[in-house]
Amino acid sequence: MEIIVAADPEAVGHVAAHRIAQLVRRKPNAVLGVATGSSPVPTYQALEKRVRDGLDVSRVSAFALDEYVGLTEGHPQSYAEVVRRDVTERLGLDPERVHVPKGHAEDVPAACEEYEDAIRSAGGVDLQILGIGSNGHIGFNEPSSSLSGRTRVKTLTPTTRRDNARFFDDDLSKVPTHCITQGIGTILDADVALLVASGEGKADAVAAMAEGPVGAFCPATALQMHRRAVVVVDEAAASKLKNREYYDFVRDNRPIWQL
Repeated sequence: MEIIVAADPEAVGHVAAHRIAQLVRRKPNAVLGVATGSSPVPTYQALEKRVRDGLDVSRVSAFALDEYVGLTEGHPQSYAEVVRRDVTERLGLDPERVHVPKGHAEDVPAACEEYEDAIRSAGGVDLQILGIGSNGHIGFNEPSSSLSGRTRVKTLTPTTRRDNARFFDDDLSKVPTHCITQGIGTILDADVALLVASGEGKADAVAAMAEGPVGAFCPATALQMHRRAVVVVDEAAASKLKNREYYDFVRDNRPIWQL
């Protein structure tokens, strides 16, 4: 696991966007996994600037990590709408190449299987963007989730629902109780896992993910087993890392072929 500490959320976004842009230049038809929430927003903002400066994303495809179950199609807080606003339109992606689980489907379990098949048919995800929940979840894989699970329906924890109530006018009753999420097994299949996090509220989760024992009660620890996991965090989110000196040394002494 490569851990990069940047000064602030904006700097996190620039570091992450640089990695994504490198991939797209190397592979113009790259498949991205995209995450919602507040942590990835600076990454999309920084990537938007690169698109304006000439980065060609016309052939890029994207698969969202998750979606609420039970919201009506077009609901402003559905992740389909969030991805449309924050990713597809911001970056100028082809809407036909952007995929989100169908949380409004009549047969939700079938929609999960179809989504897993669609990722496989696209050749898999080249780079999966991730955030991390305060309880250590990635995607909507809550504590106790299988570390080998695939796309499926999950029940959200009270902690996650409280954290997300701010997107629903701080009305907890409006926050769905269920979701579709890519499983950790699906996430680990991506060629690169790129996790971004900012703020002191993520410090415990980041430390547990990077330096704690691998286990289902902090699902993000599964990234320790990923062959190419990159974690980009700001100073506040890195504040509880014990091995910080080494992470900075690695960052400052990267061989030229890694730049």
